[in-house]
Amino acid sequence: MKHITAISFFSCTILALSLIMLESRSEKNTETQPESIPVAECANSQNPEELGTVLWLRDLNAGQAEAKKTGKPILILFQEVPGCSNCTRYGNSTLSHPLIVEAIETYFIPVCIFNNKGDKDAEALKRFSEPAWNNPVVRIVNADYQDIVPRMPNFSSSLQLISGMRSALEAGKIAVPGYLELLEEEFAARESKLETATFAMYCFWTGEGALGELPGVIETEPGFQDGQEVVKVQFDPAVIKRASLEAIAKPKGISSCARNEGFRSDREPKYYLSHSDYRFIPMTSLQACRANSLVGKSQSPDEWLSPRQLALLKKVTENPKKGWLNMIGRKDLAKAWGEVGV
Repeated sequence: MKHITAISFFSCTILALSLIMLESRSEKNTETQPESIPVAECANSQNPEELGTVLWLRDLNAGQAEAKKTGKPILILFQEVPGCSNCTRYGNSTLSHPLIVEAIETYFIPVCIFNNKGDKDAEALKRFSEPAWNNPVVRIVNADYQDIVPRMPNFSSSLQLISGMRSALEAGKIAVPGYLELLEEEFAARESKLETATFAMYCFWTGEGALGELPGVIETEPGFQDGQEVVKVQFDPAVIKRASLEAIAKPKGISSCARNEGFRSDREPKYYLSHSDYRFIPMTSLQACRANSLVGKSQSPDEWLSPRQLALLKKVTENPKKGWLNMIGRKDLAKAWGEVGV
């Protein structure tokens, strides 16, 4: 059982009651956004695994016509189908990540070219000087087939594609959505190797909220260690050093622990998020950190969520008795989306 002083309990209770006052989220951004495919259509289970769940066009000329009609860039996947383990891994990871899929389908015209086939596929390979029977390659081009960003051959990482999409949007003077910014930040941090620090405080509900909003903090987890309430933090040392974390935390009554060993997780992570409808929305670790902190301050986290996440939130609020699943702590975002049940 959680033991805290009467004062600590009162403080946590007052902050928790702020959640009840969060009767409405902030108004949506009125800026016109590209049309996004509805949540129910997000996963394309008919694809071979090399293609992930993106809804691809299979004809380059059709993609060009659509690009000219909509003004969107063409995102071309050159892929071997059926392919080797590199090809299937890329399809099952990068091309099946729900937020990557959403960004591709919302802001680009997705076209897939099989690099081990003839006819139109072979013609497309020749046009772009792409090799046959090759590992996955992605290119983002305009309607005249001119590269907008450098060719992306790194199939071992999702970060190159995420960063490439962000750069392509910036090149077209299109506002980069918050969810894509956070996705890039999280993938970059995990690839550069996160560091871990544990902090003690009088109440880990408020502690997790305070630490989760800091730039460079990617993941937080409340729990107990050495008889204290603590929050274990995973952070990107390229963005924020441990000394800086400690300096920011200290005035908030949060102190750094000398070690990370002996940590025991609490049963109710992301306390503020868990007492709101946002708990039913599959999120990345970083999205959940930011959302939990904002909800704890009675502010809306909608700016960090994608249109499909917000569409699901609308369904949740309109159907409160449906029996939605709690998605807090779900690491496999694709699997979590598959269990949403919309």
